[in-house]
Amino acid sequence: MKTLISAVMIATTSLSLAACNSQTEEPVEAAPEGPEGISVENARLMLPPVSGNPAAIYFDVLNDGTTDMVIRAVSVEGADSAVIHKMGTWSGEEVMNDVFQLAVPAGASTKLIPGEMHVMAEGLPDTLKPGDSIEVTLTFAGGDKYSFPTEVRAAGDDRDAPDGDGDASDSQ
Repeated sequence: MKTLISAVMIATTSLSLAACNSQTEEPVEAAPEGPEGISVENARLMLPPVSGNPAAIYFDVLNDGTTDMVIRAVSVEGADSAVIHKMGTWSGEEVMNDVFQLAVPAGASTKLIPGEMHVMAEGLPDTLKPGDSIEVTLTFAGGDKYSFPTEVRAAGDDRDAPDGDGDASDSQ
């Protein structure tokens, strides 16, 4: 009986190896960088004035695609947490409200700018310094992700985009 089992195992292994060797490898198409038409510009992370406090991240999300997109989450390389916030008022006090989803309509842009909307990143590495770059990843409804490098700036540096555009005329 042992001889029969051994013979069957050898024959099966030989057939499997022969089948593997006779197949030609198909080229594997690389996964897309993110959702079609999505890009990010003017990304900057403002270090907090006090070490250990949260940092603010601003950027412009452009959707040159034909499908409306929705950002559902954000993560920041090395951070303990990251949340999109929108500034508002409550009982005459300025407050930050969590944004659980952020629309990026087809053919438009959504801007996260000072005084309006930003990503708050907590628990960043102590080694992060002005001039560094850190990766931010947006997760869209449906699971698609888009990652981009983000310039690290000192707390006292200009918070506006490099083109000086600080208005919210295009923001959602």
